[in-house]
Amino acid sequence: MSASHQPTPKPTACLALADGTVFYGTGFGATGETVAELVFNTAMTGYQEIMTDPSYAGQVVTFTFPHIGNTGVTEEDDETADPVAAGMVVKWDPTEPSNWRATGDLVAWLEKRGRICIGGLDTRRLTRAIRQQGAPHVALAHDPDGNFDLAALVAKARAWQGLVGLDLAKDVTCAQSYRWNEMRWAWPQGYQPRTEPGMKVVAIDYGAKRNILRCLASAGCDVTVLPATATAEEVMALNPEGVFLSNGPGDPEATGAYAVPTIRGLLDRDIPVFGICLGHQMLALALGAKTIKMNHGHHGANHPVKDMETGKVEITSMNHGFTVDSQTLPEGVMETHVSLFDGSNCGIRMADRPVFSVQYHPEASPGPQDSYYLFERFAEAMRAKRTA
Repeated sequence: MSASHQPTPKPTACLALADGTVFYGTGFGATGETVAELVFNTAMTGYQEIMTDPSYAGQVVTFTFPHIGNTGVTEEDDETADPVAAGMVVKWDPTEPSNWRATGDLVAWLEKRGRICIGGLDTRRLTRAIRQQGAPHVALAHDPDGNFDLAALVAKARAWQGLVGLDLAKDVTCAQSYRWNEMRWAWPQGYQPRTEPGMKVVAIDYGAKRNILRCLASAGCDVTVLPATATAEEVMALNPEGVFLSNGPGDPEATGAYAVPTIRGLLDRDIPVFGICLGHQMLALALGAKTIKMNHGHHGANHPVKDMETGKVEITSMNHGFTVDSQTLPEGVMETHVSLFDGSNCGIRMADRPVFSVQYHPEASPGPQDSYYLFERFAEAMRAKRTA
């Protein structure tokens, strides 16, 4: 057969949106199908950290940066034990790794961990659609033989309940409490344990990233991690000098059913509290504010945020699909940070005590480190309580 009459290879993966739109591409990673919400991430680095971030539970991630796979994978960069994001969408098929830290390649890593992925899509078109129409529900399928029941896939995407009302923290939290002493990565030693005594912090795990715990350790904290369902009594039984509320996935109001009473119980004890992402939203709910689902959320490592109290602008890492409605913040709760993209709330604090939180990720991983000072602010609040 002449080259001009070669049959076109069948697509080995497809992405079916709930509105009936179907994208075809090349499958990689695991075979099978998954149903989730589709979001896009604009970060230029850190695909491994993004795929293992528990906040991405129930979501397929479209990467707007085309060079995915070029730094390979290394166990050191996992933010939790296994990938949590449901799948991956990329423009170009993953490249071979070329990095001195790589211990494996991305495709084999994804296959081993059961993540379904598709390459060869027009990710700009997909991102525009998500921006204009909101984060859609999708079914992502990978079949090496290219056999797809499109009507069934679209029906599954339509039938999926979505993230509103969904408590996913219970799926990604730790099963039991544990201690954490590993500090931030530093050249040339890598990760080193914290050995000197520090301030006793309880971190409530709604889906905590390891790098957040490392930042707490580096800021001078002895960290004990408790499951998402921990009560105020269980937290206070450890005699903490401060409480940290972690990031996590899903609808904050759903998780708040059990988390908000705990947080309110802690606020009555007058100890420093610091929250990030879902922890920020849950603190806001505990203080009497409301949260709302965003059109397409914020996902990336290049989001400008303004500190309303200093006027300084930080470039931050973000990953959230819900936001605190700043119009509902009660008296005595100040809005401290706002997004310069859309004006949405990015931080709050209580006027009369050391209780504060931010919507973005000051630990980055991946992303800029403009906001690390927040961990030091938390540590300083605990030191001030010691000397008071």
